[in-house]
Amino acid sequence: MVVLATKVTVHGEARRRALDGLGSLVADSIGDLEVSYEIGVRHDEFPTVTVTGEDSVVARNVLRERWGEISEGFEEGETYVGTLESWDEDGFVLDSGTEIEIPTDELGLGPGSPERLVERFGLVQHLPLRFVWDDPPRLADEERDRLFEWTRGTGRVNVNNATRGQVRATVNRAGHAQDIVTVERLGLLEQSVICREGTDPPGLLAAIGHHLPSELRCVIPQS
Repeated sequence: MVVLATKVTVHGEARRRALDGLGSLVADSIGDLEVSYEIGVRHDEFPTVTVTGEDSVVARNVLRERWGEISEGFEEGETYVGTLESWDEDGFVLDSGTEIEIPTDELGLGPGSPERLVERFGLVQHLPLRFVWDDPPRLADEERDRLFEWTRGTGRVNVNNATRGQVRATVNRAGHAQDIVTVERLGLLEQSVICREGTDPPGLLAAIGHHLPSELRCVIPQS
């Protein structure tokens, strides 16, 4: 069984749509392999994929590569994935099957309080983030590089609690399809709308925000 490093944080009909979407994504990833699989959700909202069959080892590796995996334990110096659950003046708290506290000094995202870093990098709750298990834990170098790369791009609007299809449909309905490059999947219900050059991220957020029952944050390009 693989515990995917993303969360199913919605309920009711939205939960059914999210799990249907996850089923399609899993099928796209491993459907050509000689396996059967079953999708579930743990008590802590992490989805599971139980895989059996001739190609089960390959299939589990494909899922780990695509989604990251919530591990049962941690080894010093190794990289893992957790979802961003909260932040305060002391740092970030990630959920990786257990609570992981990353102190402010170990974030490596430049000056400013964790609250200001959340705003600067457009971080939304439940966003999957990679960290290194150490004493204390720290944000992984490749994660820092990814977030800094966001600020060097054309701007983004990050969204949680919505599927990629919902976000794309909302952008289209708001009349801004021509203002974006694509909607990048960050997690199952965490998406990133990548702006075209010249698009104003706060303006795009304002246009789509009232259509989505979500947390939205901008990434403003840094000159």
